[in-house]
Amino acid sequence: MNLGYLESVIKQFEYYKLLGEKTFSQLDDEDLFWKYNEDSNSISVIVNHLSGNMLSRWSDFLNSDGEKVWRKRDEEFENNIKTREVLMQKWNQGWNCLLETLYSLKESDLTKVIYIRNEGHTVIEAINRQLAHYPYHIGQIVFIGKMITNNNWKSLSIPKGNSQKYNDEKFSKEKKKRHFTDDFLKNNKES
Repeated sequence: MNLGYLESVIKQFEYYKLLGEKTFSQLDDEDLFWKYNEDSNSISVIVNHLSGNMLSRWSDFLNSDGEKVWRKRDEEFENNIKTREVLMQKWNQGWNCLLETLYSLKESDLTKVIYIRNEGHTVIEAINRQLAHYPYHIGQIVFIGKMITNNNWKSLSIPKGNSQKYNDEKFSKEKKKRHFTDDFLKNNKES
């Protein structure tokens, strides 16, 4: 059962990673640095924060506190990424750290206790904590992208007005157990 849990969360993290990347692909380089106002975060700042969090939380995951002494969280919210290339390097560095850690876990690891700022979490609780945190920020990235592209936005889910068509297609298939991200992730690997 727990290996099924790991497989499911890995697919969910990969899904949210892909949502971010599909947003980036709809934006011009300068859009990645746009801010609604001075108190808002740009996509590049959100990526910088996600990467910093992922590297801190998932490096040496089972052995050291998830809030590493080398992390400078406040600096993650400064606009220090200047190009799409650097943004993508940070993005991939964070996600690779997370996914490599998740792929390395064994079922026996899931009930171990790890610490984040000296607060104990089972590995499952730590994973769930980040599975709530990262999609929160991916949603911000998608929303910013949608605001910038306005009427040129290409939906990342079921486009408005297509719910019935989507449901008809789903209900025309035989019932079977599957993960909700399977088609989305499969289609991306094929393209």
